Amino acid sequence: MASDSILLEGADGSIVRRSVLSSGVRLITEFVPGVLSASIGIWVDAGSRNEQGSHMGAAHYLEHLLFKGTSQRSALDISSSIEAVGGDINAFTSKEHTCYYARVLSQDLPLAIDVLCDVVTDALLRAEDIEAERGVILEEIAMVDDDPSDLVHDQFAGVLFGDSPLGRPILGTEETILGISRESIVDFYRSHYQPESLVVAIAGNVDHDQAVKLTEASLQRAENGNFASRVDRYSEQTLSSVSNAHVSHLDSRPTEQAHVVLGTRGLVRGDPRRFTAAVLSTVLGGGMSSRLFQSIREQRGLAYSVYSYGQSFRDTGIFGIYAGCLPSKLETVLDVCHEELSDFVTTGITPDELVRAKGQVKGGTVLGQEDTGARMTRLGKCEIHGEPLLSIPEILDQVTAVTAAGVNDLAQQLLGGPLAMSVIGPYESLPRPR
Repeated sequence: MASDSILLEGADGSIVRRSVLSSGVRLITEFVPGVLSASIGIWVDAGSRNEQGSHMGAAHYLEHLLFKGTSQRSALDISSSIEAVGGDINAFTSKEHTCYYARVLSQDLPLAIDVLCDVVTDALLRAEDIEAERGVILEEIAMVDDDPSDLVHDQFAGVLFGDSPLGRPILGTEETILGISRESIVDFYRSHYQPESLVVAIAGNVDHDQAVKLTEASLQRAENGNFASRVDRYSEQTLSSVSNAHVSHLDSRPTEQAHVVLGTRGLVRGDPRRFTAAVLSTVLGGGMSSRLFQSIREQRGLAYSVYSYGQSFRDTGIFGIYAGCLPSKLETVLDVCHEELSDFVTTGITPDELVRAKGQVKGGTVLGQEDTGARMTRLGKCEIHGEPLLSIPEILDQVTAVTAAGVNDLAQQLLGGPLAMSVIGPYESLPRPR
C-alpha cells in the first residue's frame, strides 16, 4: 500500500501529491486544471558522475539501450505505441540524473505509464543491440565535436573540474565507447536502476490515485523479473581529489567562428542564494537588455550570441559566460567581458537593473509553468535531489526578497577573482584581452 501526502495546493486548483509505492519507488503528481494532456517522466538518481572504472559512458549508453526492447515490447512497439496516439517519447542524461519521459493526451496516460515503466525496469540489453547502438553513440559524439558552440561547454567543465566525472563529457569519448563492454553496462544498470533510486513524476490532467494503481501494476510485473535482481549501488564520485590548477584551455581548430566560455565554480543545488544568482545572471547576460548583450552585440556588433548561465550540482556548480564571434574579434570581446565584469564588481547593480531583472525572472518562472513538461521536470528534479518543492508564489516571494546588497556580494564572490576560460578557434595560443 502506498503512503500518500499532499505537498502543495494552488489557488488555481492545482494540487501536488506524493506517494511512496510498496516497491520503494516515489510517485509525485501535479493535477493542472484546464489542460487535456499529461507529461510523465521516470527519473533515475544516477548520471555520468556515478560512472567509475570501466563504466565510463554507461549512463548515456543505457539511455539509448533502454528503448531497444523489453520482454514485452520491441523497439518499434515502444515508439509506435506512443506515436500512434499523437504523443512524444524520449530521454536525456545529465551529470547527476537520467530521465525517460513522454507527453500524451490525458486519456492515454495509462499507456504512457505502462510503456515507460516497462522501458526503465525490463530492458533486455542484448549484445547485438549494444553493438548496433555503439555506432549511433559514436555518431552523436562526432556531431557534438562538429558543433563548437556546444563542445566548448564540455571543455569548460573539464577546465573547472579536471579529470573527474563532472569534468568528463556525458556522452563519453570515442575511446571509452569503443572500449565499454556489455558486462559494464549491465552492471551499471543493475547497480543504479533500483526502486529506491526511481521517481515517477506526472503533471497535467492526472488523477493521483489512478496513477498510483497503474504504476504499481506496471512495476509489479517488473518485480517478478529483472527489476528485483540488483547488486550494491555505487555511490557518486566526489570532487575531493580534483585539482583546478589548469584554468584555461585552447582547442585549436580551423573554425569560422571563435567560441569562448569564461567563468568559475558556482552555487550548489538548493543554495538559498540561487534566486540572487538568477538575478545576477539576468543582469549580466540574461536577455537583450543585459549588460553583456548591450555592450558586445548592440553597441559594438562584436558577436551574434552572448549570454551568461548557471548550473548547479550537489556539491558545486558552474557560473559561466559564453560568446561566439569572428576569430579576429575575440580579444576585443574578452576585453569587453572583463570590463563589464570588473565594473559590476566595483559599482554593483543599479536600482533599475534590480527591478527589471526581478521582473524578468518572475515572468519567466510563471510562463515556464504554462507547459506540463516544465511542471513535470520541476517535480522530478526536486524529488530526485531532495530539494523542497516551493509553490510558484513562494518562488516569486523569494525573487522579490533579493536585494542589491545580496547581488553585489555574490558578484564579488563569483567574479571578483581570476576566471577560468575555454576557447575553440583558429589560434596557436590562447587569446589574451588587451
